[in-house]
Amino acid sequence: MTANSTAHRLTVLGAGVMGTNIATTAIGHGVPVVLVDIDPGSLEKARVNIARNLRHAQMMGALPAGRTPGKLITSLSPADGAEATAVIEAVTEAADLKYKVLAQISAAVRPGTPLITNTSGIPVDELAGAVERPGDVVGIHFMNPTYLIRLVEVVRGPRTAEATMEAVTDLLAAIERRAIVVSDSPGFVTSRLLHPMINDAARIVGEGVTTAESVDALMEGCLGHPTGPLRTGDLIGLDNLADSLWALHERTGNDSFRPCELLLDKVRSGDLGRKTGRGFFDYGEALS
Repeated sequence: MTANSTAHRLTVLGAGVMGTNIATTAIGHGVPVVLVDIDPGSLEKARVNIARNLRHAQMMGALPAGRTPGKLITSLSPADGAEATAVIEAVTEAADLKYKVLAQISAAVRPGTPLITNTSGIPVDELAGAVERPGDVVGIHFMNPTYLIRLVEVVRGPRTAEATMEAVTDLLAAIERRAIVVSDSPGFVTSRLLHPMINDAARIVGEGVTTAESVDALMEGCLGHPTGPLRTGDLIGLDNLADSLWALHERTGNDSFRPCELLLDKVRSGDLGRKTGRGFFDYGEALS
């Protein structure tokens, strides 16, 4: 049975690609969202993108029929999200920034409010060390586009409380997401497997072995990858991918996580993937 969406009020921190996608998913399932960012322009852009994403999700049959959408409020202050029943942090993959944001919102919300990080690589327990109540912190690794992908990776830290896990289970049921729970570690499962594969694919192109088009065609046609690793990298955002790889490299010492030069060159040039209109492939226009 689907949980009651009206019992939930969500605060999402960060109005980038993932924050916008997560907000779309919640709103489309009737959950009201306070979307917080420090940049008014990002919040204005997020409103436009959420409306577009909701239309797309509806067209794809990804939203429950007849459900009244949740209300969207945008804000520059985390304090405006203090009445949330759960918080999702979706800011840039930089540990110091995540520490700061989680500490701010932890001080604003009621004790026991789940503090959910959407980090793709930083251990949940490391982030839990930034708040007064580490038992409230848990990871949910949503994939992009969140409003179409129903499976999520839930990361339970060693200090994550049972009550937090129960609350997260109820929230995911309300937005019709299925969870696979994994233990805490750098990169968890999905990033630890996927990100070095994308990095290696970029390295192959950078070495002149073949083109990005050929890499993805081989991975799709021979190995069944649905979109190809380099198009997947463009969807993630090449800046986010590089940040996640650095985070994994710093915490494991594994050189397979060190971003290759071609990936770093694209980040330096501002070719970040679909969100800028150009990455390993040219999309003609920015799509998010």
